[in-house]
Amino acid sequence: MNRTGFYTHPDCRKHEMGAGHPECPERLDAICNRMIVTGLADVLEQREAPLAPLADIELAHDRWYVASLRGMADRIAEEQDAGGPCHAQVDPDTAMNRWTWTAALRAAGAALAATDAVIAGELENAFCAVRPPGHHATHDKAMGFCFLGNVAIAAKYALQRHNLQRVAVIDFDVHHGNGTEDILAGDARTLMCSFFQHPFYPYCGDCDPAANMCNLPVPAYTRGIDIRELIEAMWIPRLEAFEPEMIFISAGFDSHRDDEMGQLGLTENDFAWITLRIKEIARRFSKGRIVSCLEGGYTLVPLARSVEAHIRALADL
Repeated sequence: MNRTGFYTHPDCRKHEMGAGHPECPERLDAICNRMIVTGLADVLEQREAPLAPLADIELAHDRWYVASLRGMADRIAEEQDAGGPCHAQVDPDTAMNRWTWTAALRAAGAALAATDAVIAGELENAFCAVRPPGHHATHDKAMGFCFLGNVAIAAKYALQRHNLQRVAVIDFDVHHGNGTEDILAGDARTLMCSFFQHPFYPYCGDCDPAANMCNLPVPAYTRGIDIRELIEAMWIPRLEAFEPEMIFISAGFDSHRDDEMGQLGLTENDFAWITLRIKEIARRFSKGRIVSCLEGGYTLVPLARSVEAHIRALADL
């Protein structure tokens, strides 16, 4: 068994966007409860997510955008204390409460701390059970439940702070990671490989905007076996040619066949297979170094089971 870290923080549960919203604190409860019930919590290295430094967030995001998020959280807190509303809408399906900024800092901080630990050799790989998710957050805009691009920030951090030369990002969420793409497109030090349902929110990604993108848009009801064939044919040759020194994963489990958010046909076995395939690449080229961050996954039982399968593959269990 290798050393696999598990990063989370109670602050990530304090962010919520209103009753009935699918991106809810119960997502983390389902995952953490599953870790306990299955005994995985006892074999993973549990670590608390720190707050991300602003200077590191600004490797991927506009400084004024970051300041506006921080200011909005302060404003919500003041208004709520004065009897005002608890939430502020950022876009039609994304809202902030007074804790959103802190939760977002923890989510990004988990990715950064995991990057440090994996590069230092303290861990071989890590999973960050954090929210809000990140892969729709662009350089200067919050959208799609996302505020800070956790994986994009960590990828930039590995390049800028640790002087890596090449890092890969893998995104298997049902939605296209347009924010990660916006931040990384054109940076030859990065390679982003993804599949996603199309046409579907955010209604882009069907054309690669830069040479370092390998987008695989697939129609609704695509099965896991078909995804596996596409990965072998399209991702693997690109990754082998790129020889990444580290791999980051945007782990979205809403591509599960039982998730109510999308219409793809993956199962827990498919997530385990994808993870093991990524691990093979990481062991050949990246010293095994992988940092994975939770993105989507909104139907709680398949979410928890899928995360378990993903972590078991990461940890060689």
